[in-house]
Amino acid sequence: MRRQGNPQAHQENDGVNPTRRILLQRAGLIAGAAMIPGIAGRSIALAADNVSRVMTRLSTYMSEARNHALPDDVIEKAKHHILDTIAAMVSGSELLPGRAALNFARNYGGEKIATVVASNIVCGPIEAALVNGVLAHSDETDDAHAASLSHPGAAVVPAALAAGEQFGVDGAQFLRSVVLGYDIGPRAVAALGGVALQSEGHRSTHSISGIFGAAAAAACATSLNTQQMRWVLDYTAQQCSGFAAWQRDTEHIEKGFVYAGMPARGGVTSALLVQSGWTGVDDILSGADNFLQAYALRADPESLIDKLGERYEVTQTDIKKWTVGAPIQAPLDALEALLKRHHFDANQVQRVIVRIAASPSVIVNNREMPDICLQHMVAVMLLDKTATFKSAHDKARMADPEVLRQRAKVQLIGDAELEKVMPHREAIVEITLADGTKLTEHIVAVRGTPANPMPREEVVAKARDLMAPVLGGASAEMLIKKILDLESAGNIRELRPLLQRA
Repeated sequence: MRRQGNPQAHQENDGVNPTRRILLQRAGLIAGAAMIPGIAGRSIALAADNVSRVMTRLSTYMSEARNHALPDDVIEKAKHHILDTIAAMVSGSELLPGRAALNFARNYGGEKIATVVASNIVCGPIEAALVNGVLAHSDETDDAHAASLSHPGAAVVPAALAAGEQFGVDGAQFLRSVVLGYDIGPRAVAALGGVALQSEGHRSTHSISGIFGAAAAAACATSLNTQQMRWVLDYTAQQCSGFAAWQRDTEHIEKGFVYAGMPARGGVTSALLVQSGWTGVDDILSGADNFLQAYALRADPESLIDKLGERYEVTQTDIKKWTVGAPIQAPLDALEALLKRHHFDANQVQRVIVRIAASPSVIVNNREMPDICLQHMVAVMLLDKTATFKSAHDKARMADPEVLRQRAKVQLIGDAELEKVMPHREAIVEITLADGTKLTEHIVAVRGTPANPMPREEVVAKARDLMAPVLGGASAEMLIKKILDLESAGNIRELRPLLQRA
């Protein structure tokens, strides 16, 4: 896609600024419509777009974000999540959804602008965002925002990277773009009614948070102004899609598309359309037939600007210690604690009872994929005393007789009391040993959550484990160092040689 200049930074031949011209044209349409009997009122309602206070605050904040200095702790946390998401992309390239995404990129082609991670492919920014998004959520390695029931990084980071490469932004603007994406995506879910949007409305909170986060990140990297941000939100709302039917996907390909590939693609599309000169509705959040009316079970537009610039959602987002589904994180934390404290072997275990909240227990109960099957991962943990990326993705091991013997000891209970504390994912693990000894561990704050965060060294260790087997040890170390020093990058394209492989 050829880079276009900012349409509001130039004057046309008639000397009238395009934004003013648009307003004059709308005024003419309203006046003309008023002369047509029967449609005047409706036409005026459609054309006269009064911008609400929420939209004014939101679009202004988004346009100023690229120059907004961030607190040191937010910058550090953003680096952790960028590193964690890129590591998920790299490791995801070895899995079935990732291979399918890379095959799409090879076959589709496109202008050589943006990097496709863990490959030698360079393609258009829209295609790159889609593919890198699927790579990031090829399994359950990427981050998660509990309050919005979404995975922000998998859509936001690919979108910021694609748009950032398109326009050659520096590392500081890239960081700010990512932080803005985390801020806007989860707030969009809150404005539409929160997690009930999925449980009651059958829509995917993951894709809704993802596309608004991706659009905000891409628009920030594109350096759009306040008016253009309103149009970006308009086109993002028009593209907003995704249904909870992804839960029936048994190979994780559609899930990767819904969670990350589709929203990353849509967000970048919104930003590039508006940057190229497209206009739209000034306030898709209010007025006739607005987005909240169409989508929301219980709309709360104020959530979009709640503590904006004070509470940074990237600091409220989990980084998973274990490369498994979110409902399995707390049980593995509990098992690790018990194994370290009591030093027992798998053969000494008579029975394991795992209690987690009732709603997520359905997602991980005896599933066919190892990384989202709680009983299997508990069995692996008992045998290996840990759970690695390799063991969590070894599907053949699900048929191993010894694993099956341990798995038969595991009982999963969807606990109504633990459901009350959702979205906090607590777990109670009760182990009975062969001699009758009973061991219990209750995990309240999962490792990697804001209440029990992983320090830099743990995030780096996880990233190294995910990336070194794919990129090589030396390249992985160089990439880690570059990401942790993003502010010094003069152009985000400097990451490309480190992100790719032959």
